[in-house]
Amino acid sequence: MPYSSMTLMDVAQMLGADARYLERMAGRGQIPCQKVRGQFRFNRAELTEWLQRNIATMDGGNLAAVDAGMTVRRQARRDEKIITPLLRGEAVTANLGSRTKSSTLRQLVSLAERMSLVYDAQALLEAVLQREELGSTAMPGGIAIPHPRGPLPYAIAEPILVVARAPHGIVFGALDGQPTRLFFLTASQDDHHHVHVLARLCRMLQDEAFVEQLEYAETAGEMADLLRERELQVISQSA
Repeated sequence: MPYSSMTLMDVAQMLGADARYLERMAGRGQIPCQKVRGQFRFNRAELTEWLQRNIATMDGGNLAAVDAGMTVRRQARRDEKIITPLLRGEAVTANLGSRTKSSTLRQLVSLAERMSLVYDAQALLEAVLQREELGSTAMPGGIAIPHPRGPLPYAIAEPILVVARAPHGIVFGALDGQPTRLFFLTASQDDHHHVHVLARLCRMLQDEAFVEQLEYAETAGEMADLLRERELQVISQSA
């Protein structure tokens, strides 16, 4: 249920966080919530949107906690690969040719269409554009993870991931003012999988040496192999 109410303990499990710490955050207004009969209650849709806006700025420990929390929430195995199953050769490119933010997003959606998993490409594009209007998904270090604000079961048949490198760099709105070279367009069919993918990707991309390897990979196949290897490393760190 997209608008279901969650308790403090529900959120603690979802985020893999200490309930007392979350209670302090709620009391300070640092996380969206309401008080009902003296108890904090959290709207799942609002919480998911808050996570999407803040996940790229979390440190490694918090990202690992969210990753673990979503693993429990989804009743997945601790060693489950989240990114690797989404990698498809036709949706990975080492030479994105766009020059502007809008043309980049259109090309990323076009790459997604190659997987034959997109019911409605225009709906996917509009959802990604709407998310960008709230604030750029570009991160420091030349990375961006464009994504819709929520699940898109009406637009995609399965979760998708498009991986693209723009060797020349594109002005995408990163806070550090630097051009963006690596793009990861993702969309899922439910909130939990959506947040899990974002958390796992951000964990993988916090390694600067790994990001540099992606930037200098010679082919799309090499980029995909690097991502598979890096996910295995992240999983082993969580074991």
